[in-house]
Amino acid sequence: MGGRWNTYGFKLSYLALLIILYHVHECSSLNSEGLRSKVDCDPYGILANWNLDHCDPCMWFGVQCLAGKVQMLDLHGNSLEGTLAPELGNLTHLRSMLIRNNNLEGKIPFEIGKLRLLSKLQFDEALTPAAGGTCCLNRKFAHCICHGSLIPLKTVDSFIRPLKGTLVRYFTLFSRQLGSGSLDNQIGYSSDNLPTVFLVYRSRAAKPIGPWKTGLSGQLQKAFVIGVPKLNRSELETACEDFSNIISSHDAYIIYKGTLSSGVEIVVASTTLTSLEDWSESSEIAFRKKIDTLSRVNHKNFVNLIGYCKEDEPFTRMMVFDYAPNGTLSVHLHETDPLEWSARMRAIMGTAYCLQYMHDLNPPVPHSSLDSNAIFLTDDYAAKITEIGFWSELIAKSKDSRDDLENSELSALADLETNIYSFGILLLEIISGKSPYSEEQGSLLNWAEQYLKDKMNVSSLVDPTLKSFKNNELMAIYVVIEECLQENIRKRPTITEVIAKLREAIDISPDAAVPRLSPLWWAELELLSSEAA
Repeated sequence: MGGRWNTYGFKLSYLALLIILYHVHECSSLNSEGLRSKVDCDPYGILANWNLDHCDPCMWFGVQCLAGKVQMLDLHGNSLEGTLAPELGNLTHLRSMLIRNNNLEGKIPFEIGKLRLLSKLQFDEALTPAAGGTCCLNRKFAHCICHGSLIPLKTVDSFIRPLKGTLVRYFTLFSRQLGSGSLDNQIGYSSDNLPTVFLVYRSRAAKPIGPWKTGLSGQLQKAFVIGVPKLNRSELETACEDFSNIISSHDAYIIYKGTLSSGVEIVVASTTLTSLEDWSESSEIAFRKKIDTLSRVNHKNFVNLIGYCKEDEPFTRMMVFDYAPNGTLSVHLHETDPLEWSARMRAIMGTAYCLQYMHDLNPPVPHSSLDSNAIFLTDDYAAKITEIGFWSELIAKSKDSRDDLENSELSALADLETNIYSFGILLLEIISGKSPYSEEQGSLLNWAEQYLKDKMNVSSLVDPTLKSFKNNELMAIYVVIEECLQENIRKRPTITEVIAKLREAIDISPDAAVPRLSPLWWAELELLSSEAA
């Protein structure tokens, strides 16, 4: 018996050692011996928690795991400076790496091309050396760029195949598809030629994949692959049950809920206009600019844009977002059982962290109309800011001239201060449970002024339906509210300063404020898994 137990105990110890070594291997690939060591500048401090003392990379910013293995690395839009580390090639389970909208330079290490499961890589042009004799596939998957010329690939169909093995194997496959000599003399095999790990390739013997077969149609697959694609009205119509599944209806826009055959839920926002004649050139420019702006925002506390639809017959202008299933913060404050104090604190911090991300983008992305109706909650009550109410602004743009529209973004900095003021009103609404305006009390701010002037009476602001609250957190919020509501906009704090004051009392980190399960993340994993099968 003792011998068996010793053997069994030895096996357990050996297994534990392997697990520890595996995590150390992944940590070193990302941390002091890997990616972080090659980052020369981290202006927003996003890598601050990449700490070897806490060697579980799944807890680090931008790292997503499945079953304890690093599957996604999302560091895009953070102005990181430096180069890529060859040690990234040790992340053998990595499926997706998003590093675009940074200031990374140099060569993409050849080791990354050997990752057998990696099927999504987004990066900036600075990481694609324009060396003579190179030839690459661009991100639109329909052309090959050689020496700056655009060569249509007539035989290429929209079948996305993940990288398996080295790039050499895929370039060879592509050469066979195009015929001898088409690419053989133009493609080198060094890591300089790595444009992306998505290669468009279809074998003559391959069976076409029908729409919705994998749960995501061809167009919607690209929504998770290359950013913000143009989608077909017909497939959105199918997802939204002939546009009968209406969440809310407004003068300028309608919100639909859509469900893919895989069960992944989406939100479709559509203009109420039905004729191209009513849609001015200024509205079209504003529509395109809004898509471009929202495509830059990718935060776990944001209802992210994943596609758009633009068709003239029938007239269609739509945007597609990921879905937060638990309704708006407004509903949970005023119409259903009130949220507990801790849930309200999490909503506050999630909103603040997302605003900080938006304000820190270059150029900044202020929210068009921040209030409790613009914040949705997930299944685990994490806050997700939505940017849908801009449709009214798009309709108003029909009266603007092109010059007015082109100069409209000059007021962005002023809008940041407006966001701060709106955040102060939002804080009042969250802690009091009262609407921003009602016929009985008038404006929320007018009602609250009597308590804001008397620091000793601040507790009177608290929603009486709450069973309990933390006084130190309330006092921190009180200080922030007063600063955010300064009439002189120059005296209002930045959102970074707001967060610093809130964190003095509210112990909710960025990781604790995000949804524990991201529908978009799981949809992406499902897509990648189906492609790899």
